[in-house]
Amino acid sequence: MKAHRFALSVPATPTAVTAARHQAVDAIEGWDAGLGTGVVHTAELVISEFVTNAVQHAGGDLVSMTVRLDEATLRIEVCDACPVLPQPALPDLYSEGGRGLFLVAVLTDRYGVEPTAVGKRCWAEIAVSSSPNPEIAFSLPLQRSR
Repeated sequence: MKAHRFALSVPATPTAVTAARHQAVDAIEGWDAGLGTGVVHTAELVISEFVTNAVQHAGGDLVSMTVRLDEATLRIEVCDACPVLPQPALPDLYSEGGRGLFLVAVLTDRYGVEPTAVGKRCWAEIAVSSSPNPEIAFSLPLQRSR
């Protein structure tokens, strides 16, 4: 499998989340690397969570993102200018947020946060297989339960 890389910087605004997610998914799908829909959907969710957190909590002018694919791993990195590292915590039952890092932890093979010279880097890795198992299907629910 050929190595691929996509990089993007977006302004730290709420509309940046949608732009970053769409551009990254378009790039990943354009690599024609035979990634299953589960990998692409997981990457889309991770990008949404990381960029949303950077926009909401980081401040600063720009959020940068890099997505890299090598033979075994799709790695997503999002950097921002805030030096405060996120701390996973259990949200209360009625909280509208606070579950993103738990989703990232469950859906990815590895994830972490590390300080940088100008803020922090949140990263996650999704293992990819050169021969996807057709018996494992990833599907999104058609309707949200109430």
